[in-house]
Amino acid sequence: MSAQPRTLALVTGANRGMGLEIARRLAEHGSRVLLSGRDPDAVTRAATALRDDGLDVEPLVLDVTGTDSIAAAAAEITGRHGRLDILVNNAAIRIEEYGRRPSEQPLDRWRRTFDTNLFGVVETTVALLPLIRSSPAGRIVNVSSLLASLTTHTDPASYAYSDTFKSLPAYSASKSALNSWTVHLAYELRDTPVKVNAVHPGYTKTGMNDGAGDLEIPEGAATSVAMALLPDDGPTGTYVHLGNVVPW
Repeated sequence: MSAQPRTLALVTGANRGMGLEIARRLAEHGSRVLLSGRDPDAVTRAATALRDDGLDVEPLVLDVTGTDSIAAAAAEITGRHGRLDILVNNAAIRIEEYGRRPSEQPLDRWRRTFDTNLFGVVETTVALLPLIRSSPAGRIVNVSSLLASLTTHTDPASYAYSDTFKSLPAYSASKSALNSWTVHLAYELRDTPVKVNAVHPGYTKTGMNDGAGDLEIPEGAATSVAMALLPDDGPTGTYVHLGNVVPW
């Protein structure tokens, strides 16, 4: 009889890029991973590829912008597993055009950005919270960005203090709001075993960044994996990158 997995983890937006690497790394650490995304075919292909590498991965269709999809995923996890130990809220979009002034970004892009990067995270987390509370040591990781940091955005020495990154006001604001959600939920759960943290992955070479960045995908995934696997005495309500606290 095979040993039971140490933890059950769900990674959103995991059929490619950094989400896929987070799923891989958690599975390599012994977790059973629910690899989720909104495209059933893409999710199945990604999960199959990891299973072919001998990893314990299950596909799960989950569109974080769809109430019915979130409810269906929560019901499926409840029926199949009855608990959830790790939730990595990785799904996000960046749809603004580089080069536009902040005031020139269309309002519909603000709404679409917040629907995925904030409201989708909140709705998904709330729906899965009863399952996470059933874990002896739940972990919630919200994948943020250095562009969430108001301190960084106002520092003339920072790369965020530039025309390029000031052209992403909706993305930046959505991640700042995600950080706020992180500290609020961490406060609510402060007397429980559940830990809630935000992470800055680093400027990683992913499709969201059009392949630009300083870090390769495995290094970009490292902070999320570390915070998902925190020991009992680990922090909660923090905003970190590779073990270092990021200024709010």
